[in-house]
Amino acid sequence: MGRLFWKFFLFLMLAQVTTVVAVSTAIWLRQRAAAAQYVAATKQTDATLLNQAAATLERDGEPALQNLLKQWSREPLPTVYAIDATGRDVLGRRVPPGAGPESAVNGMPAETKGARRTALADGRWYVLFIAEHAPGPPSPVFGPGLYGFPGGPGGRPPNVYPVDPIVGGILASLVVAALLAWYIAKPIGSLRRAFDAAAKGDLDARIGDSMGRRRDELADLGRDFDRTAAKLKLLMDMQRRLLHDVSHELRSPLARLQAAVGLARQQPGNVEASMERIEREAVRMDRLVDELLTLSRTEAGMGAQQTDVVDLAEIVDEVVQDASFEVAAGATAARFDTDLGALASAHPKGNAEMLHRAFENVVRNAARYTPPGGRVEVAARHDAVHHEVTVTIADQGPGVAPAELEAIFQPFFRGGDVTISRGHGLGLAIARRVIEAHGGRITASNRPTGGLAVTIVLPA
Repeated sequence: MGRLFWKFFLFLMLAQVTTVVAVSTAIWLRQRAAAAQYVAATKQTDATLLNQAAATLERDGEPALQNLLKQWSREPLPTVYAIDATGRDVLGRRVPPGAGPESAVNGMPAETKGARRTALADGRWYVLFIAEHAPGPPSPVFGPGLYGFPGGPGGRPPNVYPVDPIVGGILASLVVAALLAWYIAKPIGSLRRAFDAAAKGDLDARIGDSMGRRRDELADLGRDFDRTAAKLKLLMDMQRRLLHDVSHELRSPLARLQAAVGLARQQPGNVEASMERIEREAVRMDRLVDELLTLSRTEAGMGAQQTDVVDLAEIVDEVVQDASFEVAAGATAARFDTDLGALASAHPKGNAEMLHRAFENVVRNAARYTPPGGRVEVAARHDAVHHEVTVTIADQGPGVAPAELEAIFQPFFRGGDVTISRGHGLGLAIARRVIEAHGGRITASNRPTGGLAVTIVLPA
């Protein structure tokens, strides 16, 4: 067991032992006080009964005493005995052992035993006493009336400290403290081992199963660790994949640059063609680096500061106009159909530059894959109930395999048909991060008539 277990165990044990001793002592002191009061009251009552019985015997004789004792026997009063010199009770009752005149009274003052010796005119005498005050064995630790009515022979208060109950309480406290300390320390030990494994690079460690059916803060902490470890593993896998993809993307233009430099040296007459090749590759690499920086900014949250009031209709319209200009310049062969009336009242807070980049990436991607003569449809819808606006960009291209509809939003993904893939595969990845940073969502689906439809939903 670790140090935390022993700390919990010792503190709990100390608290419970202190409680047991304090409660037992309080009960013992209260028992003694109650017993003392009871004994005092009983002696006063006993003296009254004995005086009344002695006066009745002296004044009216034995028959009157018999009637009086019979009447008392039917009432909740102490039992008064009257025995003669032979040890016989006046009512013929069995006298308790050790309560006879020889052991209880002879040779001792009557007051010492709480008894009365009464003589009749004919010389006979009787000893009157109450059986509960006859000599007997000492009372047990607490007597019969431990937690209520004080008891014990003679009604004596307990004088022995209650060791047995305290020992029993301590043993019970020992078991409870050990179980509670183990219950708390066990999941913390599992967490410690999982953190140690994560620190060593093992992000596959999980502790949710070891928590069993616990439903407390420690179990929640274990589940939070599992989610954190899974997220870290995903991010690290993405980092490794991104590094691999960037290396792969840079290798080709660098190889072409080296080839162009080599040709320029070998063929001085073709320097102009080599310089054009070098310029194209430099532009390509610059575009790649720019997209990588944009992706990095969106992942770090630098581009998602919700500070500007954005005119969404103006942003989308500007993106479409830029794309239409490229069509007129012959860069693409697509045509655009737009319906942006629903965006007139959409003015969310966000980063206008990053939203422009996101919509531009999606629209350019749709125009790039639309064949000559095809159309790109850009439509908007305002949901007043959920306070959302939806912008759909649909092309008439080849579409995407159903299994790849989610993967196209991952960096450097180009789809299964690499022969028609264009660009670096970062546009849609950047768009997703920007939209999600603004509290929205972006999805893709294949159109029944052919082509891909990308749906962007943003808070209005």
